[in-house]
Amino acid sequence: MLLPAIVAAGGAGNPSQVSSVDAASAADGTRTTENSPALTGVRFTFSPEFDQTLTVQPDGYVSAKAIGDIAAEGLTIAGLRDSIRQAYTQILRDPEVSIILRDFEKPFFVAGGQVGHPGKYELRSPTTVTEAIAIAGGFTEQSKHSQVVVFRAVTDGIVESHVLNIKAMLASKNLEEDLELKPGDMLFVPQNRISKIKKFLPVSSLSAFLSPAQF
Repeated sequence: MLLPAIVAAGGAGNPSQVSSVDAASAADGTRTTENSPALTGVRFTFSPEFDQTLTVQPDGYVSAKAIGDIAAEGLTIAGLRDSIRQAYTQILRDPEVSIILRDFEKPFFVAGGQVGHPGKYELRSPTTVTEAIAIAGGFTEQSKHSQVVVFRAVTDGIVESHVLNIKAMLASKNLEEDLELKPGDMLFVPQNRISKIKKFLPVSSLSAFLSPAQF
């Protein structure tokens, strides 16, 4: 996976910066979406203890302090403000709410190992593993392209691994198994054969595959 709270992560993805605006001045057409969920600051004029930062999660909901989940996907900024205001009438009398749209981080993937240009890349459209490798500069002469690994987060502390034989795919001209990347995926092209790799492993294990020096 997309937009984290208030200050989006930087890096090679070059997330677009959007000036802070409140709900009164936000364009009615500004909507939250699954691919680029909004980072929003919520301010309560008369109850600042409920001020908070909300991020639209992959399921389209935001988790509000003392209230719980509120549907947000597809709403305009004004619509999200009204939904939050209505939700807080359960515990506040006539809450006055303003929404501050902070910034966006574009979906990205990370390529490492034996590719021409290891780094972080924007995921601008549906992109498969072979396409992502091409974007990252292709294979190096030392690459083992019969065992390309894609790491995908499944929980906060666990990633899932997929090992793909790109060499066989290209030789057979059959790309049915060419995995489509999801935002936040990390692909690794090894130099030597990886004999065994677990299906699920701790996030901390990724340091063995991707060195910060690559970026």
